[in-house]
Amino acid sequence: MASPVSPLASTEAEEDFPDDNIPDEALVEPSEKSLSAALRARIERNRQRALMLRQARLNSKPYSKPNGQSIMKVCNSEIDTGAGFFLDEDQERDLKNQKVIYDEAPSLLIGSCNCENCDQKFTESYLLKNFECFVCDSCREENDETYNLITKTDAKTKYLLNDVDLDKREPKLKFIVRKNPHNPRWGDMKLYLESQVKRRAIVVWESEEKIEAAKEAKTEKRANMKKKKFNKKMKELRMSVRSSLWQKQTSTHQHSYGEESYDEEEDMYSKTCTTCGNVMTYEKM
Repeated sequence: MASPVSPLASTEAEEDFPDDNIPDEALVEPSEKSLSAALRARIERNRQRALMLRQARLNSKPYSKPNGQSIMKVCNSEIDTGAGFFLDEDQERDLKNQKVIYDEAPSLLIGSCNCENCDQKFTESYLLKNFECFVCDSCREENDETYNLITKTDAKTKYLLNDVDLDKREPKLKFIVRKNPHNPRWGDMKLYLESQVKRRAIVVWESEEKIEAAKEAKTEKRANMKKKKFNKKMKELRMSVRSSLWQKQTSTHQHSYGEESYDEEEDMYSKTCTTCGNVMTYEKM
């Protein structure tokens, strides 16, 4: 007679075959002749459970299916990518239609560039890359003062240029952006190549002599403005110090005329003020 099946058979099956380590032997059917009916029923239940656990584990992997295809589940018009985020259908369509554009690599033609100073061929340099100046790195290091960098403020002050001359006038001057060394929170600085700025100033002012003359005129005008401002402040200071002695004239001037004189040719009479010299002419009827 077959022995009754224990209610703890499923629990023992769970202990025998944990979720993370299911032996392949559980999927193999043993010989029916050597086993009893109860044991065969228990083995069948464990085999079915093992298959279910394996299928659940395979479905939980977001990166692949058994056939090698990627898994992507649709949940309420949103697509689960399996990578920890969801995509709308419109976003998925945009991603599929999006084309990646790559910048063209700079052409480095060997022997295509000759240095302006040493006439040696070179492929790339710091000045060529940033300012399109055909000077090799060796000449730049030897003539550091010639290829000096200047800030935008100094360029406008030293060469009397404005923003239009630097950034709008064709061809536009090249520049590099650097952090302000005095305080990073002040904003980035624009650094220009001083030799290029000088050539642009000659184009604007026509010659270096005119640049110097304009700078002198500007300096003289600034000095005169400072002088006038200083004199005005000194006058106000003297008036404030001598306020007890200085009184503002509020009354109008009263003329005091002298004797009357007659001009026979014009037939006019006149009087002259003895204080201010004002001459009053009149005619008698």
